[in-house]
Amino acid sequence: MQIDIQYRPANAAARVVLQPGETVTAEGGAMISMSPNVTIETTTIQRGKGGLLSGIKRMVAGENFFLNHFTAQRQSGEIWLSSGMPGDMVVRQLDGLALIIQSGSFVASDQGVSIDASFQGIGKALFSGESMFWLRASGTGQIVLNSFGAIYPIHVDGEYIVDTGHIVAYEETLEFNIVKAGKSLIGSLLGGEGLVCKFRGTGTVWCQSHNDKGFGKTIGPMLKPV
Repeated sequence: MQIDIQYRPANAAARVVLQPGETVTAEGGAMISMSPNVTIETTTIQRGKGGLLSGIKRMVAGENFFLNHFTAQRQSGEIWLSSGMPGDMVVRQLDGLALIIQSGSFVASDQGVSIDASFQGIGKALFSGESMFWLRASGTGQIVLNSFGAIYPIHVDGEYIVDTGHIVAYEETLEFNIVKAGKSLIGSLLGGEGLVCKFRGTGTVWCQSHNDKGFGKTIGPMLKPV
């Protein structure tokens, strides 16, 4: 399977070329177009790797209940994938090292990658404003992630601070706690930063240049009622 990210960084789309018999698993609604010899199978999770409970766990993590599996038949074929928000995409090769993925950032993966929900803790969810469950990708193979705005990796060796709304994914070798951005909570809130994530360990965290929730709060009052 060959994945090529095009039209970066503002309007990225992934062109996936499948050889006969190859399958790519994608988030529901991610498909733009595809070759006529590519078939679709819809399940609640990867084929043979879970059922109804897996779909429910994905919904709790903020993802779609269903996943689509696209398979090339007797000859190679292609499929184009995108995300719901304008921004960038990145392809990551997993080789036994799991990724923890923020809600809405998973696009697609090959059949060697398992996608499940990972519990992040009630305290982290309450103070960060994010979901209690994120996605956990493990196994061997390629995975496609998307962001709101540009996406870029940061290698952490020790400690690093990231605003909660700008996390796309991070390697499981890292852990984070929710802390105030400044010396005092009032100062952090008045400065507009509030609470942030302090990562510890050694590994990579992928960040997005824009905050979708912050964007929604900005344009929300400007939208006229229907």
